[in-house]
Amino acid sequence: MQIRIDLILLVAFCALLGAAGQIFFKLASHDLRLDLSLLTNWKLGLGLLLYAIATILFIVALRQGNLSVLYPIIATSYIWVTIFSIIFLHESFPVYKWLGIALIIIAVGIITL
Repeated sequence: MQIRIDLILLVAFCALLGAAGQIFFKLASHDLRLDLSLLTNWKLGLGLLLYAIATILFIVALRQGNLSVLYPIIATSYIWVTIFSIIFLHESFPVYKWLGIALIIIAVGIITL
């Protein structure tokens, strides 16, 4: 079964949304208390919403594609989290760790061929 480019792009978008959700979880963690304030933490709520949208879209993609091919594309979320962490959280990421990012890109490329 040949994988369709639209499914690859949809799942890659799911990974992007999941990564954005992770950034909002990190931002929410600064103000997080385990009480009723959880309900008013908009950063936490936005992170959960992004995860929910990503999950629904991923399920839509699974209706027409193979899980064994589509799920590894979710690994691109590691790439997005790294980029977003550098840009929005001002985290450092040493040059040698970019080798790991390159390996993820290569592996996902091989799996989706």
